[in-house]
Amino acid sequence: MADGRAAAGRAAEGRVLALLQGRGWSLLEQNWRCRWGEIDLLLTKPGRLLLVEVKARRAAGPDLWGSRRLSQGQGRRLHRSYACWLAAHPEQALLPVEVVLALVRLGPSPWAVRWLRLPDL
Repeated sequence: MADGRAAAGRAAEGRVLALLQGRGWSLLEQNWRCRWGEIDLLLTKPGRLLLVEVKARRAAGPDLWGSRRLSQGQGRRLHRSYACWLAAHPEQALLPVEVVLALVRLGPSPWAVRWLRLPDL
């Protein structure tokens, strides 16, 4: 079961990455890890950074395809992970960063990816 979830997560990240690269974004990091957590995708355009948390879902349910899946704890881990990444890449510290949650519906879907903007870090 864990292998199936991991494969679904990789597929969702691949779909999101392809969409963003098609919109002119360049990948800086994918699945970047530190002691505080993980950054699914970190992309750049001239003068901007985009931090993407990807959630893959097979069915709706009470969390509206995952829109309620980013808990306060997960948000803190994402913030700490980004701070850790910035410590390793101080040259990027002055760039504005946008944080989005990419909700990917697996299987047949009327929408490929649903984007939700999260509070800036």
